[in-house]
Amino acid sequence: MLFSTIEFVVFFIVVLAAITIIKNRQFQHLFLLSASLFFFYYSSNYLLILLISSILLNFYLGKQIWKTESQHQKKILLALSLAGNLALLGFFKYADFAILQFNILGQELNLNPDIPFLNLALPIGISFYTFQAITYTVDIYRGKLIPSKTLREFALFVSFFPQLVAGPIVRASEFLPQLRAKIQQYETGTKLRQIVIENPNLRLGITIMAFGFFKKIFIADNLILLTEHHVAEPELESFMVIIRTIAFGIRIYCDFSGYSDIAIGAAMILGFKLPVNFNKPYFATSPSDFWKRWHISLSSWLRDYLYIPLGGNKKSVSNTYLNLIIVMFLGGLWHGASWNFVIWGLLHGLYLAIHKMLLNKFPVLKDLRFFKTKTGKIISIFITQYFIFLAWIPFSIADTNLMFVNMQKYVFLDFLTENSIPFIISQKYPIAIMGFFVLLHLISYRTKNLPTKLSKLKLPYWILFLFVTLFFILFFYGGNPEPFIYFKF
Repeated sequence: MLFSTIEFVVFFIVVLAAITIIKNRQFQHLFLLSASLFFFYYSSNYLLILLISSILLNFYLGKQIWKTESQHQKKILLALSLAGNLALLGFFKYADFAILQFNILGQELNLNPDIPFLNLALPIGISFYTFQAITYTVDIYRGKLIPSKTLREFALFVSFFPQLVAGPIVRASEFLPQLRAKIQQYETGTKLRQIVIENPNLRLGITIMAFGFFKKIFIADNLILLTEHHVAEPELESFMVIIRTIAFGIRIYCDFSGYSDIAIGAAMILGFKLPVNFNKPYFATSPSDFWKRWHISLSSWLRDYLYIPLGGNKKSVSNTYLNLIIVMFLGGLWHGASWNFVIWGLLHGLYLAIHKMLLNKFPVLKDLRFFKTKTGKIISIFITQYFIFLAWIPFSIADTNLMFVNMQKYVFLDFLTENSIPFIISQKYPIAIMGFFVLLHLISYRTKNLPTKLSKLKLPYWILFLFVTLFFILFFYGGNPEPFIYFKF
């Protein structure tokens, strides 16, 4: 069920109405769980079994890890949890990719293998709910989290429909206390306000959702044709490659952050707080700053559950660089079973390692006053984004020949040709939308907490804002909703 469809709007209104009517918090959570499972079933049919299997596996292993006093047995149980989660993810996401590599290797060795592909359907959201389940058992093992009291509580954490399919990746330590606080209030007889009707975050949640719909439908979906690559075109000039690359960078940001905005806004209306997933990433001044702003829930997950366990920066300097590259390599592979995602991850790993190396070799750079001035920040932003957008080329193009042709054209600029003007004319509307995005992105950068400020407008002005946003969404809505890019991951 896509967020950008009438079906979702109707579904969300029904859920909202039901929760408003149901006063018992435990029944509210039970209804939310049922609605979330239905939401997943609507999109994935029988693959709902995988979600339920993940819930049961991690709930009971989590309880056993907490009860067990032996550290050795705790490690065994944690290993079982990790093995089960990663096996589920690996089998459905990487089995055919692994078979392809075995077949290619066999041909190189003249073994002539012909292992048939499994052609498995990729379960929607499996990368996201698997990572969430891993945080649960790992945090219990580390003693940072008390296990769920009930299966219902844990199941709602894993399957909560706003963020189930494409994040943000929510940690149990962030979500479960919200459930427990409300259940505890009900059980002790505290008089509660009904969520939604008296929810102070109602207007803010709707405002954030409006931003998400606008990003997805008006900006991202209208850049699709400009960003598509079908066949290798070595005659492409640098101008076209750069425009397409910038368009894809804008598209994936608006597509993914749009989903996150809708998820965060919907959860807020329902009474839950999800973590912020994007913070103006195209104003990042360094590779490390970019990953503090882009897909924040994933980058922080990779840091806490992979980079730090590998040793982080606590060991030798060379190990730190290696750890950064390993983490980003795995982060790239997490995005998809394809070498273009691996290349994208390795590029970001190299960016982080080189940036870290420069700061270690020249400590004066950390406190250099120039980079704190307006001019220095602008230069840092442009240099950083040049390399960030370069990495979007392998991310967006699976064909290696076309990928390297585009990267070469991006780096080694050639002159404009007679094809430039016809290209601009043929793509005038997407290019205009790109310019509009740059203006909005700049406004949001210079205006802190823009959604919050808009939600606090006087009611007539706030309704006018929603009306104008809805007008642009419906006017440019093509009638066929486009899937979110991260549904593939």
